[in-house]
Amino acid sequence: MLQIDIREENGHVILVLTGEVDASNSVDLDNAIQGLIQPKKKIIMDGSALEYISSAGLGVFMSYLEEFETNEIQFVIIGLNSKVFNVFHILGLDQLITIKTNKEEALQELYEA
Repeated sequence: MLQIDIREENGHVILVLTGEVDASNSVDLDNAIQGLIQPKKKIIMDGSALEYISSAGLGVFMSYLEEFETNEIQFVIIGLNSKVFNVFHILGLDQLITIKTNKEEALQELYEA
């Protein structure tokens, strides 16, 4: 099961994922991200409560990389546990998406870039 919470905070959006992202609910993640697409937006995805992500879930992120770049959207992922981070790392997504340990590091990346 996946729970998605979105909140606005001081000029950026925090997308909080709780549970598991798999083929059955990756469309929900896709819809949530699609709803956030606006030029020059700053998005932090908090994955600290994310227990699992499948290739379908990773595919959602991959499908937005070009759109983020085109719209100058800054997207940072924080708080991944080692198991979930490893999935991003194995596929090389940690080279394409900024992944930070915590919110403070993410804010530094967003506002000093």
